[in-house]
Amino acid sequence: MKPWNILVTGSSGLIGSEAVEYFDRLGNTVTGVDNNMRRTFFGPAGDTGWNLRRLKEATRRFTHVDMDLRDRASVLNLFTEQHFDVVLHCAAQPSHDKAGQIPLLDFEVNTIATVYLLEATRQHCPEAAFIFMSTNKVYGDAPNEKPLTETPTRYDYSDPADYEGIDEGCRIDRTTHSLFGASKVAADIYAQEYGRYFQMPVGIFRGGCLTGPSHSGVELHGFLSYLLKVALSGKAYTVFGYKGKQVRDNIHSFDVVRAFDEFARNPRPGEVYNLGGGRANSVSMLEVISRIEALTGRKINWTYSEQARKGDHICYISNLAKLKDHYPAWSLTRNLDSILEEMAAAEREHTQKAGA
Repeated sequence: MKPWNILVTGSSGLIGSEAVEYFDRLGNTVTGVDNNMRRTFFGPAGDTGWNLRRLKEATRRFTHVDMDLRDRASVLNLFTEQHFDVVLHCAAQPSHDKAGQIPLLDFEVNTIATVYLLEATRQHCPEAAFIFMSTNKVYGDAPNEKPLTETPTRYDYSDPADYEGIDEGCRIDRTTHSLFGASKVAADIYAQEYGRYFQMPVGIFRGGCLTGPSHSGVELHGFLSYLLKVALSGKAYTVFGYKGKQVRDNIHSFDVVRAFDEFARNPRPGEVYNLGGGRANSVSMLEVISRIEALTGRKINWTYSEQARKGDHICYISNLAKLKDHYPAWSLTRNLDSILEEMAAAEREHTQKAGA
C-alpha cells in the first residue's frame, strides 16, 4: 500500500501528536495544524510548544502549519494546495468548565471549524477517511440514570446488563451536557451527516478519558496528567463531588491512534464508536489517588468539594463491543498501571528539563 498524505489537526496536543508520530513511523507524510490555542484556553500551563519542538526532532515527514481552523479561507486553501488521503480532526476546546466562560469561542472551535474541515474534505478529497475525535460528553448526564451501587471506593453499575459500560445507543439529547458537550454534539452530528448524507468515509470516536505522556494537563482538562503533576509538585488538588467515587475509563493515546488506523484502512460512512479504556482501565478518584501515592511515594494534597461539575458523569465506562466487532484486530495494549508509570516518568523528565 502506498504511503498516505495525512492531515492532523490539533497536532501538538495529546492525540494529535501521538497520531503524528505513529503515522510518521509508518512512512506516511503528515501535515499538522496547530496554533497553540490550548495556551489561550488554559494559560502557560496549557502551552503545547514543548510538544511541537519534540515532534520536529522525533519525526521525518512531518510539516507543521500554524493555522486557526476558524479561518475558513485558510482551511479551504490548505485543501487546494494538498490532496489528503486521511483527515484526523483532533483539535478542540476540551474543557467542560472553560466552555461556560467562553461559549462563543468554544462553539467556533468545536463546531464551526469541524464543519469547515468536513466541507473542505467533501469539496477536495471526498474519498479521504475523515476521523473526528468526539467525546463521551455528547451523552450529557444520561449515563447517570443507570442504576448504581456504591462500594467503599467507587460507584458501579448495579444492572449486570450494564457491566461492560455505556454503548452507542445511549441518547444524546434531553440531558445536561455542559456547553462543551453541546458544541461537540453539534460537531458529532455534522460529522455523522456528512458520512451518511454524502456517503463519505467519516468515523466518529467518542472518547473516554484520553491520556498519555504528551498531555499538557491542567486543572480544567486532563485529570490523570494533572493529578500526576500535583502529586510530584506538592500542589493542592480538589475532588469535585460524588464522594470521590466517580469512575472514569482511561485509554492511552497510542491505543486511540491505533483505532484510527484500523478505521482509515477500512472506513465506514458516518459510523460512531465509543473509545475508552473499558472496564479493565476504569478507576475512581479515590482509587487513582491511592495508586499514584503508592507509585510516587508521596501523599497527594487533596481536598473535597461537595459541588460536582455540571453535567459530569458519576460512573462512565466505555463499552468497546462495537469497535471490537467492526475492527477485531484492535485491542487495548496499555493497562492503567503502565500508563501511570509512563506518565510519572515523563512528568519527572519534563520538570527536570524545565528546571535546567
